Amino acid sequence: MGKIIISENITLDGIVEDPTGDKESARWFTRIGDDDRAAWAEVEYAEAVGAAALLMGRRTHSYFLDRGWASRTGEWADRLRALPKYVVSSSAVEDAGWGEATVLAGDVVKEVAKLKEEVDGEIVVYGSGTLVRTLLEHDLADELRLMTYPFVVGTGARLFPEAGGVKPARLSGARPVGTALVLLTYELIHP
Repeated sequence: MGKIIISENITLDGIVEDPTGDKESARWFTRIGDDDRAAWAEVEYAEAVGAAALLMGRRTHSYFLDRGWASRTGEWADRLRALPKYVVSSSAVEDAGWGEATVLAGDVVKEVAKLKEEVDGEIVVYGSGTLVRTLLEHDLADELRLMTYPFVVGTGARLFPEAGGVKPARLSGARPVGTALVLLTYELIHP
């Protein structure tokens, strides 16, 4: 049985929007130093090596394609290219050399529950805010990995919406990454 891992870059105040600093309102991702960025990349690569599949929304899939992951070189890019990809979308998604993606259409909750039954190992979710909130709401996510950046930005899309019930979690890991980042890992406790 698969285990859904939500892996997010997040600010101290819970903002996950715009992790590349493309929007003027949230230039936080690019403010870390080169050493911290290298340490971050090591953690991300290790996570990809441990993954059995990627699950993402259509916009996040497009985000990876738009940023050249299909043509990047190196072990991390090779690993991401090799992983099976499952994309929640109501339409077909482009391969563009990044590896074939299986589209999950229709009832997202049923499709993801089925995916968890079919995939053995970690199913990692990057970005995909709308999908992540659905996974959390329906107790489909098993673990949160929050790469925490030392910034408070005040506005932007938050990982956790203001409305909703209490979702208990157990801290299973906390470690510094480089000198500025902290990786917080939580096991989600389902009723």
